[in-house]
Amino acid sequence: MSATPTAAPRPERPRLSVLGEKALETLIRLAGVSAMLFVAAIFFFVLREAFPVLATEKFSLTQFLFSTEWYPTSAKNVRYGTFALTIGTLSVTALAILIAVPFGLGAAIYLSEFCKPRLRETLKVVIELLSAIPSVVWGFIGLTVMSRLVVSVTGAPVGVNLLNGGILLALMSVPVIVSIGEDALKAVPDSYREAGVALGATRWQLVWRVLLPAAKNGLLAAVLLGVGRAVGETMAVLMATGHAVNIPGGILEPVRTLTANIAAELGEAPSGSPHYRVLFLTGTLLFLITFVVNLAADFAVRGVRRK
Repeated sequence: MSATPTAAPRPERPRLSVLGEKALETLIRLAGVSAMLFVAAIFFFVLREAFPVLATEKFSLTQFLFSTEWYPTSAKNVRYGTFALTIGTLSVTALAILIAVPFGLGAAIYLSEFCKPRLRETLKVVIELLSAIPSVVWGFIGLTVMSRLVVSVTGAPVGVNLLNGGILLALMSVPVIVSIGEDALKAVPDSYREAGVALGATRWQLVWRVLLPAAKNGLLAAVLLGVGRAVGETMAVLMATGHAVNIPGGILEPVRTLTANIAAELGEAPSGSPHYRVLFLTGTLLFLITFVVNLAADFAVRGVRRK
């Protein structure tokens, strides 16, 4: 009887290669942990600067969160109410997203499925250039150009208002949505497109019934990144929204956001003063708002994945 052939032993990997992979894995883990540590350190620093005002008896956290009166330099009756600032931040962000999402996702679909290759590359460069424009330049555009357009089209008494800021934030968020959205659509396997065409689907049916459901996770991530871009913007909303402490009753009224309020007043507040501490507490509030938005986004993405 002939002996059964035995498999040749697999060659052992070089020890240096194994050590190199382990070192790379350790480096990647440290990078992931360091990101969390940096976020925690930033939150700790902001909260440490704000904590002394929380310990004082004169300060009321309820008034800080729910009062609309912001008079930090009053000689007789100092009031630190951020409710109007919070509403201003949320209203500008919501208007910007309502404008940016249809245009951003529509542009991403066009670039991914309908655009010719040469034109696609040209448009992608233009969109990337839009994202490279500094926010202060967008603020100047809102202050000088967009404000006049708002007055001439809507008849508003003042051109720097909620509508102006929402349009500018939408223009600043669109490049993010387009870039991430196009990548999500391109990541859909070509077999999905071929199967849809084989079943007789038109191009729009293919987009609506096949590509959008398949890329919904990436498209949702694109929208959420656009929301984060709008919430954290400072200079554009400082220059284009009118910077008035006001709960808006319409899109033509001026507002003030949390970020703009911090940027405008932190340089004038004496270091260590209650005003200075309250501005850091405002930063903590903004940090918590973004945390809640990201947490809700994470739950939404998980829910979409389960479906």
